[in-house]
Amino acid sequence: MQTRILLVGARGRMGQAIQNEADSQACRIVAGCDVGDDPADFIADCDAIIDFSFHEATASVAELAKAHGKPLVIGTTGHSAEARASIVAAVESAIPVVWAGNYSVGVNVLNYLTARAAEILREGYDAEVLELHHNRKRDAPSGTAERLLEILRESRELPAEAVRHGRSGIVGERTVDEIGAHAIRGGDIVGEHTVYFCGQGERIELTHRATDRRIFAQGALRAAVWACAAKAGVYNMEDVLGLR
Repeated sequence: MQTRILLVGARGRMGQAIQNEADSQACRIVAGCDVGDDPADFIADCDAIIDFSFHEATASVAELAKAHGKPLVIGTTGHSAEARASIVAAVESAIPVVWAGNYSVGVNVLNYLTARAAEILREGYDAEVLELHHNRKRDAPSGTAERLLEILRESRELPAEAVRHGRSGIVGERTVDEIGAHAIRGGDIVGEHTVYFCGQGERIELTHRATDRRIFAQGALRAAVWACAAKAGVYNMEDVLGLR
């Protein structure tokens, strides 16, 4: 039996990729909405909603999902911490929501390995995150990089202020309690993320390179199917894949 999907952001790159991959994941797109469309017109015919539109639209999509009791998969990035917290507070006790910065299976394995490496290496290794994306990406760091930075902060019990976005000028020596974040934009790079653990006399690099958007589409559809059987709450792809 196919899972019926209401797709918000259908005309974007990810929206098109999701439409192309739906059949392979036992899903069917019952409606594709974009700017100027009203998702409420199609909500009754779907089992779950996937949103890859704009971060400004997420709150209204989430409220619609909550009002109709529909599971929601959020792939949109670029939310402020305050906006994200507000959306989560509004829906977490009402519907299952999968919210991830990256729906690739490989990237979520990278998250898992980063957490393990951070636990083992601790403060003796300086941690930095580098991400590369195409020249049309609007936000930085990427949602994936944000998650990696969060993992590193949690492992060392550091506040958000510990993240240092780029370096310029006479910045002084690197402190133990900082995590570097760097973004490159250019060409048609689908997505690349590297976590560096730099010690004395050695360096460990964990890298994931995406070469095809299909991997993200397949993961988002997999998350939608999973969410249809989940209890109310906010999850990420690590939950979907059983990596927690």
